Amino acid sequence: MFRNILIPTDGSPLATLAVDKGIEFARDIKAGVTVVTVIEPFHLVSGKPDQVSHTRSEYETIARTEAARALTDAELKANQVGVPHQSVQVESNEPFQAIIDATEMHHCDLIMMASHGRRGISALLLGSVTQKVLTHSRIPVLVYR
Repeated sequence: MFRNILIPTDGSPLATLAVDKGIEFARDIKAGVTVVTVIEPFHLVSGKPDQVSHTRSEYETIARTEAARALTDAELKANQVGVPHQSVQVESNEPFQAIIDATEMHHCDLIMMASHGRRGISALLLGSVTQKVLTHSRIPVLVYR
């Protein structure tokens, strides 16, 4: 069925649950996982509080540290249940495209990712990485909510 599942994470509680479920699913079907975090570059003008409340170097240090922590946690979980794994940290202005590119680079045949399920105006204003991945991916996407 599936041999290598790509699991994107931003380290949020919901994404962490999706990582857990993705690793369990991989174990059950005897697949491997590739866990990816996407760090958005620092922007001088941004609607994201973490990008305007720090200097560029502070933001980059914090972002890389949080991404590394999310990847390390996923690696530990995969090790505990015997799932072959690799982790990838990339930087991109377009997280959805970085996720799709990672599927090709690491020969993944399924993406399993979280969705916060925003609706209405917040969905329009915030956009959704998950929605963009669903729209542009050429491989199946399993959404955890």
